[in-house]
Amino acid sequence: MRIAFDVSPLSHERTGVNNYILGSLRGLAAVARERGHEVVAFAPTSPDGRRVIAETLAGLPVELRLKTMIGAHGWRTAWSILGRPAAERWLGPFDVLHFTDWMYPPQRQGVRATMVHDLVPLHHPEWVTGRTRSMHVRKYRNAAGTCDVIFANSSYTADDVAATLGFPRERILVAHPGVADEYTAEGDAADLGGPYILTVATLEPRKNLQTLVDAFSLLRGMAGAHQHHTFPTLVIAGGQGWGEQPELDKPGIVRLGRVSDDELARLYRGAAAVVYPSRFEGFGMPITEAMASGAPVVASAHPSLDEASGDAAVRADPESAEAIAAAIVEALERRDELRAKGLAHAARFSWRRVGEIFLEGYERFA
Repeated sequence: MRIAFDVSPLSHERTGVNNYILGSLRGLAAVARERGHEVVAFAPTSPDGRRVIAETLAGLPVELRLKTMIGAHGWRTAWSILGRPAAERWLGPFDVLHFTDWMYPPQRQGVRATMVHDLVPLHHPEWVTGRTRSMHVRKYRNAAGTCDVIFANSSYTADDVAATLGFPRERILVAHPGVADEYTAEGDAADLGGPYILTVATLEPRKNLQTLVDAFSLLRGMAGAHQHHTFPTLVIAGGQGWGEQPELDKPGIVRLGRVSDDELARLYRGAAAVVYPSRFEGFGMPITEAMASGAPVVASAHPSLDEASGDAAVRADPESAEAIAAAIVEALERRDELRAKGLAHAARFSWRRVGEIFLEGYERFA
């Protein structure tokens, strides 16, 4: 098979979706090469985007087809809405077209596949930007009407896609995110001069960092009565988002901004606990990354995080600062037990398995 795989979003800074695209492509490329299939990674992108994508995919056994254009976002949108020219005009014949997150290119033939990470823009339009909302809602409609197979990053998302978009559940395959090789319990741990609690998230409303900040303030208040304890700082790693921002200029809060994968792995390894209080996810990749790195995890009790958490995280109501504070105390007390459970749970997730599931889907619906 010749598989055309859209990598357009890799032109932007890496968030969960981009990490999934990169990890799944690595897994797919490895399995495809063993089985004699060919993978063509393609993207209409800006000049800067072309450089970033080429650097990101360097060394992967894929053919790169990048088309440079000024105003690439507008071009991708127009290509999707107009429905022509067919992707074959640019890429030559292929057996599968797998589009990712920003566009839904037209095709003449072959299996049509996509990935849905979550339906947040439909359920909670207030948690995304207008551009994200319009781009995704159009993609969902197209996917539901034209795809042979849809991949979802969790059973929660798969069930949601079937119920919300009316797409047949038996044509939705679950491909849980893998864990990148960097995230392992062995290796250097970050030293920030004292114990710290870590959270990893873009600063946007859905990630719910203000409630975590409130929980942290409660913990500091409680610790004030026990001055002999070294109280941990709250460390926040993640890019600048949008919308109402959490109050991060408080004592004991350290904001690092976006960090590299290697630095993130060191931060996970050094953390007293990792807290992920998100209101809604497709899966929640930082949960399994943290577990694979040996950190005890506190996760939001929203059911969209059940599969990432397994029975290896302390769960808390994301809307309750008191519940999150209590969960952090519990995680610190159960640190060794949670570490062992987390390492075992995270070991179940691999990018190679994602590649196998993608190929299984392409072959089944060919």
